[in-house]
Amino acid sequence: MRHHILLPTDFSDNSWTAINYTLKLYANEACTFYLLHAWSFKNQKSRTYITSTYIDNNKEEAKRELTNIKDKVEANAINPKHKFETVFSSDPLVNTIEETIKAYKINLVVMGTKGATGAKEFIFGSNTVNIINKVRLCPILVIPSGYNFVPLKQIAFPTDFNRFYGDELEPLLQITKLHNSKIRVLHINEKDNLSEKQNYNLAMLKAYLEDYPSCVNWKPNFGTKEQIIKDFIKEFDINILAMINYKHSFIENFLNEPVIQKIGFHTIIPFLVIPELK
Repeated sequence: MRHHILLPTDFSDNSWTAINYTLKLYANEACTFYLLHAWSFKNQKSRTYITSTYIDNNKEEAKRELTNIKDKVEANAINPKHKFETVFSSDPLVNTIEETIKAYKINLVVMGTKGATGAKEFIFGSNTVNIINKVRLCPILVIPSGYNFVPLKQIAFPTDFNRFYGDELEPLLQITKLHNSKIRVLHINEKDNLSEKQNYNLAMLKAYLEDYPSCVNWKPNFGTKEQIIKDFIKEFDINILAMINYKHSFIENFLNEPVIQKIGFHTIIPFLVIPELK
């Protein structure tokens, strides 16, 4: 199986961290990596009069930077089954990502938490938030700034068991296979007992995961969900936090808390957001 992975870049250190992480995550796999830059003109020098030549030169410089990144990763590539392509567009970032996913049958988008202009006081950068909220065509893996790759041994998957999971779990299982990771299902006990529906979904989830290293961890509902998850990450040395993003779900409750934003700001490990299947 050849993986088709999209790597948006704004040439920031954070986007370079995401590229490096992805190359190591898929070090032994057959992959085509698509380095994408959605260019837009930024008047960084506060010029009052901008010529078309100046704008064209700015765009050409961005194209050269994108080519330079491709040359850099190709020069350091060890796996002959790794191929690299570039995608350059002047359309809005979200539109460009969606069109690229469709055109190249992308399996995964990997990006940094923030871009070149990401202010420290904000959680995810605005581009990352838009992509998580709007791009539902494939999973998105968000890499913290400065994060160094470590082999995936433990993956946390929080759920409230209010939904039946089926093929939506496939992206999680695919990542699990890369390094024979263990999936730790996390349930935060909001009530003393599970409902009949929750018990059924738990049984089906166990059946779906039976061929993979996995377990279910139960945690009391003390404190915020953000803190419970952060403590869980530290307790079990979790390497990736994975959630399914659908309406009226655990992840939506997080958005309301808003724990996703808090986790985004305090992110210490990669965060895999899986879209619901419709």
